[in-house]
Amino acid sequence: MLSRKRAKTNKPMKRRSNGIVYARRSKRIDGKIVCGDAIEFLRSLPAGCARVVFLDPPFNLGKQYNGNKRLDRRPEKEYGEWLANVASESVRVLEPGGSLFLYHIPSWAMRLGNHLDDALTFRQWIAVSMKNGFVRGNQLYPAHYALLMFAKGKLKKFVRPKISPAECRTCGELIKDYGGYKPIIRRKGINLSDIWDDLSPVRHANRKHRVTNELPELLFHRIFTMVGARGALYVDPFAGSGSGVLAAARRGMRFAACDLVKSNCALTAQRLEEFRAALERRPKL
Repeated sequence: MLSRKRAKTNKPMKRRSNGIVYARRSKRIDGKIVCGDAIEFLRSLPAGCARVVFLDPPFNLGKQYNGNKRLDRRPEKEYGEWLANVASESVRVLEPGGSLFLYHIPSWAMRLGNHLDDALTFRQWIAVSMKNGFVRGNQLYPAHYALLMFAKGKLKKFVRPKISPAECRTCGELIKDYGGYKPIIRRKGINLSDIWDDLSPVRHANRKHRVTNELPELLFHRIFTMVGARGALYVDPFAGSGSGVLAAARRGMRFAACDLVKSNCALTAQRLEEFRAALERRPKL
């Protein structure tokens, strides 16, 4: 799968004993989805193969995975050791000049970030807006998830995206003044900062693809704009609903993804096939 050589067949592979539930190698979609354990999946990949690794592990909050809450309710020490093993294998598969992103709640991002900092170069702490958060005990209102960015040496690519300025829904005017530079801001946009308050996990039933929350594709499109490249490999050991895999496929990146939950793998495969079918329906120029 990791080779750039294309197979002649354009049919997705059926499930095998090694856990592969989807695999396609074509000009438009090139990648595989594995149902299984994240660490075993990462260990199956060769060293230095991935341009981008994205980690969105279970937060150890007692959510059910395959009907089992114990998988997401480990003793703190055990959970920390498990995260460290995931991080170490992720560092191994990252290529020189590649980027690793960790998405977690701040308390664990801080701890795992310290572990990653021994092997990689810290680049950014991005605050991703947390909508509808609930106060936790004697603490401030939790308003963001942490998205940490690390690099393996000097980045092969880094682009700072531009985003559209926020407008008033009623009058259409820019909400901020921008010091008298509104015409320039309207024309050129604004530089993306490390606070992403214009997106958050998808919670509305009419906008998400499964019962539980999912990350929006826009988050991944920003990541791939910054550090991705056509033909480069994207690795996601906690693929969830497949938003990252879909975004990678749209960008022409190869992908290797894994999830422990069979229904998540099936959903990602379904979304990929729908994307492929939509591409084939487009008229050729």
